[in-house]
Amino acid sequence: MQVLKAVITAAAPNQNTLPLQRLVDRNGEEKTALQLIVEETLSAGIEEIGVVIQPGDEANYRAAAGSSIGAIRFLHQERPLGYADALLKAESFCGDDAFLHLVGDHLYLSAASTSCASQLVAVAKQHECPVSAVQSTREHRLPYFGIVGGTSVPRHDGLYEIRTVVEKPTPTLAEQELITPGLRSGYYLGYFGMHVMTPVMWACMHDTMRDPSLERPSLSDAANQLPQRGKYLAFQVRGKRFNIGFQYGVLIAQLAIGLSGRDRDFLLTELVELLATRPDLSQEISGDHDPADIAASGGI
Repeated sequence: MQVLKAVITAAAPNQNTLPLQRLVDRNGEEKTALQLIVEETLSAGIEEIGVVIQPGDEANYRAAAGSSIGAIRFLHQERPLGYADALLKAESFCGDDAFLHLVGDHLYLSAASTSCASQLVAVAKQHECPVSAVQSTREHRLPYFGIVGGTSVPRHDGLYEIRTVVEKPTPTLAEQELITPGLRSGYYLGYFGMHVMTPVMWACMHDTMRDPSLERPSLSDAANQLPQRGKYLAFQVRGKRFNIGFQYGVLIAQLAIGLSGRDRDFLLTELVELLATRPDLSQEISGDHDPADIAASGGI
């Protein structure tokens, strides 16, 4: 199975400016979030990228794309009808090809020698089926992610066969239907913001859009149909996701990226100096925040 196309969704009315945010990458070079997301896709061997945007945003996105603009085709979601509708705008762009899908409000930091996207694409090619990247996610973060329930695939570390998907479930529903054996109590497999999908997904999405019970169908709603149509896997990527739509999300993502790169020592020195000159801040950080909570939200 070849994966040479990617789709980035960035049309949500309250999220469309997030990919335009500027950050500094591991090498100290200033880039937009869009550039970082595009680089993530290109690292996995992607050759063509469709970016789903709102009408009127194309000029800003072209400016934000930098030198990668040649690989990008802009696709417009004319009306804000939800996540599933936005992704459907890429159906003709993808055709009958498998594709990598990333969301426009997440940044990724690999903990392996290859990028998160490369890890995911390799698993999809090996198993020749749809695969969604997931991350162990604490219960109090359930309102922010699609959550999958499944069982471990024997002899494949971090790989799960998905049986159900629920968008932003309540803790009660998650406990009843989304427990995954092997995870710590209170943790669930949450979407990572990165998927490899095959053409079967389009039929699922069209069915979802026709469902009158769904006001704004999500990717999770459509993905929940995949297990009934064939094998659908979840892969626990070696890396972290950073939702830059969260409060302080851009700041946390920037710190994580910076601390993993060439300016690590400089940033650590600056942080120590900041804490030393603000003892009240130091006490707040050490006393009021659980490091596990910070990590679960995409923190460092």
